[in-house]
Amino acid sequence: MTSGLASSNNLRRPNMTTLWLLSIALSVSAPPENPLATLRAEHPRLMLLDEQLPALRTAVRNDPIARGWHQRLRGERDKLLTAEPTEFRIVGPRLLSASRSVLGRVSTLALLYRLDGDVEAGQRAVAEMVAAAGWPHWNPSHFLDTAELNNAFGIGWDWLQPLLEGEQRQEILRGWYRHGILPALDGYRGERPAWWTRVTHNWNQVCNGGNAVAALALADLFPAEAAEIVGQAVEHLPRALGSYAPDGGWDEGPGYWLYATSYTVYVLSALQTALGTDFGLSDLPGMAETGDFRLHFSGPSRETFNYADAGSGVGAAPCLFWLGRRYNKPLYFWQEHQLSNGDPFDLAWYSGDEVAPERGGVPLDALFTGIDVGFFRGSWADPNTTWIGFKGGDNQANHSHLDLGTFVLDAKGQRFISELGGDDYNMPGYFGGQRWTYYRLRTEGQNTLLIDEENQPPTAKAQITSFDSQPARAAATVDLSAAYPMTQGVTRTFELLDRRDVLVVDEVTTDAPLQLEWAAHTAATVTVAGRLATLTRGGQSIYATVVGPASAIFEAMPVELAAPQRPANGITKLRVRYPAEAGTTRIGVFFSPNAAAVPPPAP
Repeated sequence: MTSGLASSNNLRRPNMTTLWLLSIALSVSAPPENPLATLRAEHPRLMLLDEQLPALRTAVRNDPIARGWHQRLRGERDKLLTAEPTEFRIVGPRLLSASRSVLGRVSTLALLYRLDGDVEAGQRAVAEMVAAAGWPHWNPSHFLDTAELNNAFGIGWDWLQPLLEGEQRQEILRGWYRHGILPALDGYRGERPAWWTRVTHNWNQVCNGGNAVAALALADLFPAEAAEIVGQAVEHLPRALGSYAPDGGWDEGPGYWLYATSYTVYVLSALQTALGTDFGLSDLPGMAETGDFRLHFSGPSRETFNYADAGSGVGAAPCLFWLGRRYNKPLYFWQEHQLSNGDPFDLAWYSGDEVAPERGGVPLDALFTGIDVGFFRGSWADPNTTWIGFKGGDNQANHSHLDLGTFVLDAKGQRFISELGGDDYNMPGYFGGQRWTYYRLRTEGQNTLLIDEENQPPTAKAQITSFDSQPARAAATVDLSAAYPMTQGVTRTFELLDRRDVLVVDEVTTDAPLQLEWAAHTAATVTVAGRLATLTRGGQSIYATVVGPASAIFEAMPVELAAPQRPANGITKLRVRYPAEAGTTRIGVFFSPNAAAVPPPAP
């Protein structure tokens, strides 16, 4: 990550593949012939040990945040006691909602059993596991579903041992082995498709992580199978963990950062508590910085820079507590205190020793060079500050949209320029041939340039070629030339002026006339008057000005999407359309939260 008060122009990129392979060779210890040689014999041995419970109980008594989260979990427990167990229900190709329901319920109830001695909660968790063990299958064709249930059962089996007796114990064990352990072994042995072992994105961490947690829980009963699964997981996880290099960014977007990193932390925590080692996985490049990515991609509006198939909400990320402890970064605790309402693992891994960014020397600006995503911020302390997230990147990244050059903008505590995020995964061809026909995924659905109404190539990449962070100003330039092959070159420059105002300048060079469209999407109410636009949301306003070309003006139109796409209710597209002649054309748009701000001269 390039950050702080620094200037970095014409950024040089190392050969990341070479560095990644070298770092793995140096950092990851191959598991021994018996990776379970150091296995802690007794339960519980996963993620939260009994010797950690007294400190956690003290936090619940004395720390208002921990106490509030505990009370929330108690309220959830009360609802679950009278609720039916999660039903087996496949939606499209996925059982995932049901799998996650089981994980959330078992984690909550089992934690309260251990923390409070709440036998009733523990028995309800056992009932949840019995029900899921009795399902016809765990949908191994969409192995995320199986892996999340493996994780849930690993936690429940480990934390609920005193309550797992008689026929219930046998029902859980039989169903789990049949539906979770055997499909995992079949995948590693090549007896069923297991492409997830080879990928560099979230599927790797979730599938290998969930399987390894299950294996560590059952290692005393099935030592050979557990050793095989743990060994395979440790072998394959570096492929995905290498994606955090060099500076902690994640190209699938904030939503999948949370998913991938949560499972990374589940498995690293379980390895460390059960075996006393994670075989060097937590030492890989980028792992120590990936919590910084979460810190920077969260705007003061409490929304994220939700590029790719991601929603914009900022929710619980209990992995931050584990990361903060592992890498001695208490500012991660601060962020989770601010943004979470208390996940079970927020409490299980809790720490109250926070340090706020303004006291911790956290830079206002950050560039994550591995994924070409950057952020500018006016202040850490002011909730009304201006903040902008922007990206280059790779249109071939998993879950990517055709969005090179897109950005989002917060000011006055509101999200004024928004990304629309993903659409319904069950739409025809969403992950296939029809993907680039859907508005939210097409270039026209992004906050970037659309040239001659053509999509960016799905293979295009864009680098942030300069990044400059100074006390009163920050600037970065993205080379978008590969995104617009009909031109001779395109750049987009973002500037944060006086730590308050934003200027976006596009420079397009062409040898023939082209139709340019500058666009941004907003949930604000928009009023347009020629070169001026006022965006109002939540009782607050910002002001946009077209600073060039001289004849360019704003237009505003509602975004209306045909079924089966989800409606974009309340979204307005603010755009500037301009017919560019041969030569170089510059389009500049200036945003300010101050109505009296004077725009800069035309670019």
